[in-house]
Amino acid sequence: MLPRNFFQTIVTSPPYWGFRDYGDPGQIGAELTPENYIERLVDVFAKARQTLRPDGTLWVNLGDGYTSGNRKYRTPDNRYPTRASHTRPRTPTGLKPKDLLGLPWRLALALQDDGWYLRADVVWDKPNALPESVKDRPSRTHEYVFLLSRAERYKYNSMAARQSGSRVATRNLRSVWTIPTRPIDATHHATFPVDLASRCILASTDVNDFVLDPFFGIGTTGSAAHAHTRKFLGIELNPKYVASFAARVRDAIPGIQYSTL
Repeated sequence: MLPRNFFQTIVTSPPYWGFRDYGDPGQIGAELTPENYIERLVDVFAKARQTLRPDGTLWVNLGDGYTSGNRKYRTPDNRYPTRASHTRPRTPTGLKPKDLLGLPWRLALALQDDGWYLRADVVWDKPNALPESVKDRPSRTHEYVFLLSRAERYKYNSMAARQSGSRVATRNLRSVWTIPTRPIDATHHATFPVDLASRCILASTDVNDFVLDPFFGIGTTGSAAHAHTRKFLGIELNPKYVASFAARVRDAIPGIQYSTL
């Protein structure tokens, strides 16, 4: 049981819906419908909200996708074999083949309905995004990062989060972040970059504050938190990812502890 009113911020990137089978019966992302997927995420974040300090925040990164046209698999790509998938959900009721799902905004609005304050929609521009072979729409090279808060007033360090400007040395953080992807570990191909997590953490915490990531993966949020002298707790369903993170940072974080249930 996690303590209440403890963490200053949550920085996380949940599994995307219908994108990959992580091999665990309790996984999020393998639901039959996007509605069920959103419901489960709202429930997770409702529980996580209780662990936040009253002035705490939530940063959540989520990518989008398209309906499958009732194809049951995603064909492999010779250049990018990790795109292949043997499990794809059917086209949801109410949507058509080739429809954009709109899942990031569906989640953001559902969290708003559940009581979160929706404060910002950040566009994560990926300059090195993988190319797409589509011929009837622009290639998608961005994802969303939403900033939400537990209360109307919350901790936000605008000076710590300032970015380089063209006419001045630094300027207020803007809502389009151009940050390249940086794969960390061959065991997990869907990591969001440490630079992105760092920006969220600097904006929402002070030194020695506690950061939570309920979808820890191979520890991007933990790496960013440690780099900026913040403390962190990560929760991850897949023990291979946890072990990978621990092995990678054991020398950098003496005494790191982890357990599998």
